[in-house]
This record gives sequence, C-alpha cells and structure tokens, in this order.
Amino acid sequence: MVHVVYGDGKGTLVLSQALEAVPGVPEADDQYGFSLAVYDADLDGCSDLVVGDPYEDIGAVPDSGVVHVIYGSVSGLNAGGTAAKEFYQGSGARLGGGPETDDWVGYAVAAGKTSSGTPFLLIGVPGESIADVEDAGGFHYLSGTAMTTAFVHQDTDVAGAVAGTAERDDRFGSSLAATPTHFGVGTPGEALGTVPFAGGVGFFSHALTSGSPKPLGGIGQDQDAVSGDEQVGDQFGAAVAMVPYRASGATSTAESLLVVGTPGQDLKTTVDAGSVQVFKLAVNGTFTETAAIDQNLDGVDGEAEAGDFFGKQLAAVNSSPNATSTATTTRLAIGVPGEESSEEHPEKGGVLIVPLVGAPGASDRWIDPGYGIGSLPAPRMLAGLSLAASPSLLYVGSPYGPAEARAVYGFPWNVASGGAPTQVIKPGEGGIPETGVAFGATVR
Repeated sequence: MVHVVYGDGKGTLVLSQALEAVPGVPEADDQYGFSLAVYDADLDGCSDLVVGDPYEDIGAVPDSGVVHVIYGSVSGLNAGGTAAKEFYQGSGARLGGGPETDDWVGYAVAAGKTSSGTPFLLIGVPGESIADVEDAGGFHYLSGTAMTTAFVHQDTDVAGAVAGTAERDDRFGSSLAATPTHFGVGTPGEALGTVPFAGGVGFFSHALTSGSPKPLGGIGQDQDAVSGDEQVGDQFGAAVAMVPYRASGATSTAESLLVVGTPGQDLKTTVDAGSVQVFKLAVNGTFTETAAIDQNLDGVDGEAEAGDFFGKQLAAVNSSPNATSTATTTRLAIGVPGEESSEEHPEKGGVLIVPLVGAPGASDRWIDPGYGIGSLPAPRMLAGLSLAASPSLLYVGSPYGPAEARAVYGFPWNVASGGAPTQVIKPGEGGIPETGVAFGATVR
C-alpha cells in the first residue's frame, strides 16, 4: 500500500491494487510500493507516481514483478481521467522479454527529465537471466512521453560497451539513481577477478544510440583511481545516489556527483562496518573520486563497528542545481541500520548527514531513534533503511520498532545533531488510516 500525503494540508490518498483504477489485485507478499519514483511522465505539468511491485506474480510466474505509472492531475493523483499504465515482461506487455520466476521487475526505479527536457524512467530487473546466466540482471530505459523502451544488460551490444560482463548473481539493476545528464546502475553481486560479491557501478548518459542510452564507464574497487580494496561481500553499489554538480566558474550544470554505498566493507578487522565514496562524473564519462567516508574518518560522528552496514541506504540533494555547488547546497544522508549506541538497543540504527562538497566532517550531523528520530529507541529499529530527499527536507522512515514510533520524519538538511523534525507523518494522524504495518518502509 502507498500513502500519498499532499502538500499544504490538502489531504491524503491511499493507493493499492484493491482500487478498481489500479491494475491487478492484492496478493500475499506482493509488497506493492517496494520502490517509488516521481516525475512528469506526460509533460502536463503535474507529477506522476511510479510504483514498483517486484514480487507481483505474472500469470503463474511467481515474483516476476510489475511497475505502475499513476498519473497526476490538477485534481490529484489517479483523478484526471488518464488510466494508470502497467509495465511487466510478457506477451502483449509494454516491456520486452518474457516473465521469469524472481525477475523482480521494479525492484528499483528512478525517473526524471534529461537536460533537454525529455522524461525518462528506469526500471531495474536484478533477477533477470541473460541467456543461461541466472540473476545477471538488467534494466529497462523508457524515454519520452511515448515511453519507448530499451533493455540494457552487461552483455548488451551498444556503442561504448556496458561495464562488466553478465555473470551469475551480479544483480545488475539492483540500485538506480539519475540526474538530467547521467544515471548510475548498481551491480552489488559483481565479482572482481576471484572476489565474489565485491560489487560495481556502471554509469551512462541519457544520449540515445539506436534507442539505448550510451554507456560511459564503470567503477569498482579494483581500479587504481578508486580507494579501498575489493573484498568478498563488499557489495559496492548496493546503494547509489546522484545530484547535479556545477563547479565554480562553470556556465552550466553538466556534471554529476555519484555516491556509492559499500555496506559490506570491512575496515581492517571491523567486519561489515561499511563505507561510502563520492565520484564526480564529467560529461565525457571520466570520473574522479572526491571523497571516501566511513565512521573512522577524522571529524565524522560515530565509530565504525562490526555490522554497522554504513552506506546501506543513501539520499542526496542539491538544493540549488543552477548555482555553484557548495557544502551547504549539496548534502548527503547515509543510512547506518546496524548502528547501536548501547547494548540495550542493538541495531537501533541511525543516519549520518554530511556535505557532498568539502570535508565530510566539517558540517556533519547525526540522528537516531530517541535522538531526533522520535523519542523511543528500541532494539532492531534499523533506522536508516528508508531515506528520501527533497530540496528542503530529508525524510527518514521508521517502519520498525514500537508501534508509536512508526512514522516518517522530515528534517531540515541543516538540522543539528539530535535535532527535532519539522514534519511528522504517522498512521492515525492527518487523515492517514490508523493501521500502518511497516509504515514508511519506502519513502519518496
């Protein structure tokens, strides 16, 4: 189920497959709303909602997955007369290929407009088999208001080779992020040499060649230009985020900052502490690492501990994309779901907020359950698994733990450590139905 909260107190809306206007029917374990994106798909000036349902059964094929685009209007979502569109793999479907068990269409989605104003939608299919290579993964790229589609995987033959090759358990398409000039695709299961599940990220331009986006390159910890060492189970690329970037003196915002989470990274003997790296992407596809962040870095709040999984989730913002990027305008939230501040509250979780430009520890902030994120810390709340960015607020979902703590909290990006949210959205308040199992597990 998806709860839509309109701005300026204009009410709420509940979307699910129980509605006649939404394709399909509710089924056990669908997890409708597992992924979300917002963009103007038809260029009518109203936001449209993308809903991923990766565990939807297509016919008798379990967990093949589906994505819905639900159209907005001046009267609200799903209220303007344009029927929702359904995207799945199968006979007569809008996406190429056929449905297969555990394809997970819609496990990740990302959407927006290119620098030329063309709407685009990315749909991850991390469980897709490429030929006889199981779980190699791929993604669908939908371009323009006509939503012309192209399917891309690591063996796709396009101008400028896609980084890597299709291998078992790569899970290419598990994570997606985009700006108007670039987009990134996470491959957390990528093997680097003999190191399994080390991970990698491919990045692309929105420029189309024969309908497919142009590959620009790939990033992995086996490259000299990338800090850190590839390790078993690092899962480099398990989370990605991107924002537009404009250097001082530049006349346009043509570059991007790509943020990559590596939640399984071991820091010396500290297993699964996790780390995050930031890369600047040039228009021509060259990249430069600008920051490597972990909780052992000078000035950064906290201390790296085993099982923190620092970087498991990310959210980033550039609140002034048409001006020079600064530490104030470009901010990054890093989810640390395994964090625990005491033996009483194991895996309580937390969120670290850092600048994307300049030293990460220069203006970092920390919030966690009982310290900004509600008032009730408890074991295994896993705070930091649900994050979203708007230009003005960082949204933190708190779907687990005590029922009274389950909510979505909106924090100013400059919130002080432990500071209070300026918005709280929770079941039973503001027109939202009182029932809220896992409320806020995904936020957009």
